[in-house]
Amino acid sequence: MIDAVEIDVEGGSGGRGAVSFRREKFVPRGGPDGGRGGRGGDVVVIANSQLNTLRRYRRQRRFRAESGANGGTNQRRGRGGSSLLLELPVGTIVSSIAAGQTEQLADLESDGQSLVVAWGGRGGHGNMYFRSATNQTPRVAQKGEPGERRRLKLELQVIADVGIVGLPNAGKSSLLRYLSAAQPRVADYPFTTLEPHLGVVSVGWDEFVMADLPGLIEGAAEGAGLGHDFLRHTERTRVLVHLIDGSLDEPRAAKRMVDRELAGYSPELAARPQIVVVNKADLEEVDVLREEIAEAFNDLDRPPLFCSAATGEGTDAVVQACAAALSAWREEQPAREPSTPVVRPRQDGRRFEVEETSSGVFAVSGSSVERFVAMMELDNDEALAETYRWLDRRGVAAALQRAGCAPGNTVRIGRSVIRWEWER
Repeated sequence: MIDAVEIDVEGGSGGRGAVSFRREKFVPRGGPDGGRGGRGGDVVVIANSQLNTLRRYRRQRRFRAESGANGGTNQRRGRGGSSLLLELPVGTIVSSIAAGQTEQLADLESDGQSLVVAWGGRGGHGNMYFRSATNQTPRVAQKGEPGERRRLKLELQVIADVGIVGLPNAGKSSLLRYLSAAQPRVADYPFTTLEPHLGVVSVGWDEFVMADLPGLIEGAAEGAGLGHDFLRHTERTRVLVHLIDGSLDEPRAAKRMVDRELAGYSPELAARPQIVVVNKADLEEVDVLREEIAEAFNDLDRPPLFCSAATGEGTDAVVQACAAALSAWREEQPAREPSTPVVRPRQDGRRFEVEETSSGVFAVSGSSVERFVAMMELDNDEALAETYRWLDRRGVAAALQRAGCAPGNTVRIGRSVIRWEWER
């Protein structure tokens, strides 16, 4: 069952700016006209109701969006990279993993819901951007910004109104096949179902989604028999149908064991409404012992229902009980208040801070400053001179001077390191 994977995603890199000069007849010294590189594509996750597993991401674990094209002559901007769409089943929880910490980014609860998980990089400026009255023929262009990188954890939790739980070989798949158009595999041995199956059950003019969940064994709450993987899919269900094999020697003991595993995994899960259904009522040994089996469940609020998933006997009562339980659940839910959108002021990317981290070493932090310097080729003398001029126009050079930075000191801007040689 592929319902939890980790993948690496990366936005496309921005295209490189162009170094070009206008060359036309009768236009000598046309000046710079190098265009900017295109923006890299984004990585987007989107929910698709036609999918029900994360099997696609079992073998391929690295995904990268298309990079932007380089800038061209005549001020032509490079083509932007195409975004990469990763389709996920509805019910997938998308989390980001960084430094051993996991942060939830989105819960894809509806078809078509999407989220950008890795932004593409910006395209680099062409040499036209660096022209000025004192430098009319710049031969400098920026390289493209690298795309954002992330490690994601994808965890699928089936979204269903009703979940069928019970021991292996209790007839859960057979019941779903009879009540809906779903076609889960059915066989006469335990653990035939290794991943959840969904089916739509009609009741009058209404309908609900029912999930056939893999069988539980003793110790499932501690992870035995893929217990955590199986129990995960019960978290979103609103009502549980506890299906019990009526041919067992002690049907009541089977229910106690499954209830114990549900409570061990999540007390909230154990408190969900349960409909106890005894299956295989078509067997003679079950039919003659109906009263004795029902007496074993006298401690319940309501007596168990008897049905046969093979012949359909008693299944109408099961469907009606599920519909009534769902109706009661909806009535108990508080009315949703319309959410008020929160508008936050956009942070000024031009802001920066300067601090002396150690003797002769200064650090400059600020998103705009760090991005610009990272896209410059600092090993090129002309590019380094343009970087100094840009830092001077932005006030960074003056701030470093006030902090005590002198020629020969080391300046760290993001991941870039500059040996400071600028004097105003």
